[in-house]
Amino acid sequence: MKTPGRMRINQYLAHCGIASRRSAEKMILEGRVKVNGAVVQTLGCRIDETQDHVTVDDHAIQCVGKKVYVLLNKPKGYVTTARDERGRKTVMDLVKTDVRLVPVGRLDCQSEGLLLLTNDGDLTFRLLHPRFKVSKTYYATLKSNFNPRDFERLTRGVQVENYVTQPCEAWFYGRTPDRVALRLQEGRKHQVRLMLAALGYEVKNLRRVQFGPLALGRLRAGEWRRLTSEEVHAMKKAVGLSD
Repeated sequence: MKTPGRMRINQYLAHCGIASRRSAEKMILEGRVKVNGAVVQTLGCRIDETQDHVTVDDHAIQCVGKKVYVLLNKPKGYVTTARDERGRKTVMDLVKTDVRLVPVGRLDCQSEGLLLLTNDGDLTFRLLHPRFKVSKTYYATLKSNFNPRDFERLTRGVQVENYVTQPCEAWFYGRTPDRVALRLQEGRKHQVRLMLAALGYEVKNLRRVQFGPLALGRLRAGEWRRLTSEEVHAMKKAVGLSD
């Protein structure tokens, strides 16, 4: 039975906007989470948010009342993480706020485009969960022209490493046949690059231009802005959350 006033530690971290519940569980298993100075040993650990002291990587966690939503046009050369053990530049070097935000999903170091950052753990969890089928659109510039006959193979799913990708949409964008757009609901690591590589194409440039109802627009590389209330409402509606 759940004790009144107490919640699971992964739920608490998600509620504070530190990570999705799944990512919070990974942090716990890695020994990065402490409660009252002691490393959490079990995923089922419950805490009293009014009395217990919680840290992640020895940094104190405090929940904030106001939810913040930021759209960043991520440039190349930045990793999508809050910190990097190799000392590389991270997206947090670009976004300066007085609230701790976490990226929703990832873009690899050499990819660019739309990246959402927020302290809304519930929204983050739903946007990344496959059950909610939130689509993402990418523009890929290839090192060679794309053969239109390969669209059928690409959209019905291709063998990538040890799995077959789910069906997606794909089309030419721009005026040259080396530019291909893909809209998919999966979000595996390097998926777009691997899908095109499976058909014999090498990606020269990859940019995400849309995430669910959220579009990159004319934001310049390295710039960021807060979402409008209409955009926040649309993102929540896409995953079945009410304002």
